[in-house]
Amino acid sequence: MLSLLGVCALGGDTLAATVKVKDIARVAGVRENQLTGYGLVFGLSGSGDSSRNRATVQSVANTLRTFGVNVSDTDIASRNVAAVIVTARLPSFAEPGQLIDVQVASSGDARSLTGGTLMLTPLRAADGRLYALAQGALSVGGYQFEGMAASLQRNHPTVGWIPSGGSIEQASPLQVDTDGSSLAIVLNEPDFTNATRIAEAIRGLGDVGSAKADHAGKVSVHFNERPDDMVALIAQLENLTLEQQRKARVVVNERTGTVVAGGDVRLGKVSVSHGGLKIEIRTEFQVSQPDGVYYRPGSGIASVVTPSTRIEADEGVAPLVQMQEGASVADLISALRAARLSTRDVIAVLQSIKTAGALDGELVIQ
Repeated sequence: MLSLLGVCALGGDTLAATVKVKDIARVAGVRENQLTGYGLVFGLSGSGDSSRNRATVQSVANTLRTFGVNVSDTDIASRNVAAVIVTARLPSFAEPGQLIDVQVASSGDARSLTGGTLMLTPLRAADGRLYALAQGALSVGGYQFEGMAASLQRNHPTVGWIPSGGSIEQASPLQVDTDGSSLAIVLNEPDFTNATRIAEAIRGLGDVGSAKADHAGKVSVHFNERPDDMVALIAQLENLTLEQQRKARVVVNERTGTVVAGGDVRLGKVSVSHGGLKIEIRTEFQVSQPDGVYYRPGSGIASVVTPSTRIEADEGVAPLVQMQEGASVADLISALRAARLSTRDVIAVLQSIKTAGALDGELVIQ
């Protein structure tokens, strides 16, 4: 059962937010790319992969051969090395020499990556080409200690970061998707209203050109003449301001007990009655001995253990909460908290209100 300490982040009534185009959209072609690679982490002080991971043993042998040390797989029995998968993001317009952060995750049975150092690892994109190299000491936000019959662990010690541990070796192949006479603006979250407002803001410049919302997620811009400085023009477009139309959305996470709602999420007139059923089962074991002092344990004569079970049910009093038309989710949460409902019960009530059609917004359950 979740405690009453679950997080509820709720906003009050807010006006339409004024944002820049670059806060809710991007120019087509400008995006990040994923990089991945396979590497080895050394110096783990006995917390690395065991000899059962043949791929790790073979990788260590191959690495040593590159340094002129010829050893067989059977000669390697150390647990100071772990095989890892290295991931990173290739930024837009990345140039050689630029540093990026990399993430390292164990791919074997290593207990911890604390204190390890990643050896030089090539990072490739989906096209198979090498774009970056990663190397450096790991920063692990957790630990694990083990004894003879106990262990202590915090967070995930088999995942770590290397800040600025990756070096770009090849420029990003993606550039602005334009032919010089037009370009497209792609919304981060498709919305017909926001797409229309972006097009109106661009047309308001007058001497730039025409703009049209092709659909909820794309705005096409056609210039009156080829710009001499495309970078300056894009900077002008992405700094245009508009009133953003936000979606009415409530997000609940049943694992953590988190409820997040915007201030523009409203409720219809609704009455909520929610009661908790508490069932307690107790089982006691009693030993029945044979009567008489002359009996000895034998065939058909033995002590019998008989369970005695008692079940108690307490339905409790169901609190009644009434909400008027136009009340916010924040008002509902406050009323449910006053009725001493737990976070899990609050989530169940929100789901029921959405099913009843009294929640004017989208309910997202994670």
